[in-house]
Amino acid sequence: MKTRVTELLGIKYPIIQGGMQWLSRAELASAVSNAGGLGIITAATHPGKEELIEEIRKTRALTDKPFGVNISMLPELTPGDKTAQYMEAVIREKVPVLETSGRSPEKYVPQLKEAGIKLIHKVPAVRFARKAESVGADAVIIVGFECGGHPGMDNVTTMVLTPGAADNVSIPVISGGGIADARGLVAALALGAEAVVMGTRFIATAECLAHENFKQWMVNASETDTMIIQRSIRNAARVMKNPAAEKVLEMENRGASLDELLTIIKGQRGLSNLLSGDIQDGTLAMGQCVGLINDIKSVQEVIEDIVREAGTIIHRLQNMWG
Repeated sequence: MKTRVTELLGIKYPIIQGGMQWLSRAELASAVSNAGGLGIITAATHPGKEELIEEIRKTRALTDKPFGVNISMLPELTPGDKTAQYMEAVIREKVPVLETSGRSPEKYVPQLKEAGIKLIHKVPAVRFARKAESVGADAVIIVGFECGGHPGMDNVTTMVLTPGAADNVSIPVISGGGIADARGLVAALALGAEAVVMGTRFIATAECLAHENFKQWMVNASETDTMIIQRSIRNAARVMKNPAAEKVLEMENRGASLDELLTIIKGQRGLSNLLSGDIQDGTLAMGQCVGLINDIKSVQEVIEDIVREAGTIIHRLQNMWG
């Protein structure tokens, strides 16, 4: 499979693993890269620059293939913006690919270019895709309302955003949100994307450190088992539907403050639950495509199945014009 994205990033398949806080560690990222995709580790998982550098070096020890680092440049919910520290780590280590989201990465572009680092900026709207291109991003990820994590505030789906972005920028478009299998990959390519990003699908893999309770919940879940919270703080998040998320929504509806909401949505609480297997107590980003996930596989099996099945789908479509 050859697209502008596979050529740009030096990867075999146009499949990128999403940057998921706490979960996108060296073991998962290296497995994705070794299987022919692009694995990504998440900077926000680490308390500072030195810890991120350690994770980057650990990833390099596990794969000789390209990988990336995700830096979320959204305003932090707690004091202390670590973006500059994380950027220093990525540039010092000359990580092949940087994925950013939130605020514009414009001020870092010259340093990234000088270091030979490919920049992908993730956005939830076509207008932001145009901005990403204008500041020098090498590619743009556009994520629809279906995605786990932060889908933006506009409630527009991947089906609409992907062709909209492809029509409005000349750099390669990567599609995310609602994609978990070969059908999603082929659909995204048909809509004008040149790769896909998947987060939720990679949680239900052997290499992901999430507790088995979460993975089993995913296998049994439907497409209606997620919900949107955090609209009141203009940081909308799609998460698994559980008592904790429903409590957050109830708090928002009565006008709870950020400090009140943080008692449930703060990251350390989520990490504790991910490791302990408590699926009721905290919030976990989860996309609507969870309803398409019926098993727990190795990362290599996930990617190989997608690539093989995509070929079958494309062949079937070609026969329609026989």
